[in-house]
Amino acid sequence: MAGIDWLLLAGLAFVAGLVDSVVGGGGLIQIPALFSVLPRTLPAVLFGTNKLAAIFGTTSAAVRYARRIRVPWRAALPAAATAFVFSYLGAMTVSQLPRAQLRPLVLVLLIVVAAYTFTRKDFGSIDHGRHHGISDMLLAMLIGAGLGFYDGFFGPGTGSFLVFVFIRFFGLDFLRASSAAKIVNVATNAAALLYFGAHGQVLWKVAALMAAFNITGAFFGVHLALRHGSGFVRKMFLAMATVLIVKFGYDTFA
Repeated sequence: MAGIDWLLLAGLAFVAGLVDSVVGGGGLIQIPALFSVLPRTLPAVLFGTNKLAAIFGTTSAAVRYARRIRVPWRAALPAAATAFVFSYLGAMTVSQLPRAQLRPLVLVLLIVVAAYTFTRKDFGSIDHGRHHGISDMLLAMLIGAGLGFYDGFFGPGTGSFLVFVFIRFFGLDFLRASSAAKIVNVATNAAALLYFGAHGQVLWKVAALMAAFNITGAFFGVHLALRHGSGFVRKMFLAMATVLIVKFGYDTFA
């Protein structure tokens, strides 16, 4: 790769880490960057490289959130456990199923999520602080399984979907929902990476460079989220949802 290619990947990894640490969606930035710079590389290798770069930023964001705010562990950990298992299964099926058929469904879901969030002005603005019992733990495991498989198999938008479901079904505000989403994302990235790494589908030098800048971006992203609170995260969430809708709409109908 030329020097400009390394700079491009580093810069976009920084932006991806920043955005992903707040509302998810880093893969929407990193994956196209990898495909653009390395067009002749097998897709599975690029997905594996993205997972290795992303897991460092996601983990650093999760740690910073855990140190600064009260993470809803009773919802996050059960979801993370099943997400790990099903993300691995999703990664296993990457080469066996046509992923393109998912785009119309994901596009519809994104539109529903964005419309619901936009019309409900109080959505995610208040943390209801409710007790999470057995039924919530089972729901978290089910959500983790579904979105875990999606992340291992396809990926874009997983973080945003996680933020939404943690608010909608567990009564969290945007800031705490984002912290819970990061815990689950660490699990999904780790599981998918376990599969891709074991099958030699990682470009280690490229991933190392992107990981360093992903971590840096995540540091600034968490700082912004903690400083400006749930209102800022909500705006970022709607912005990312809009970008995802445009991207999936273009890929589906172009």
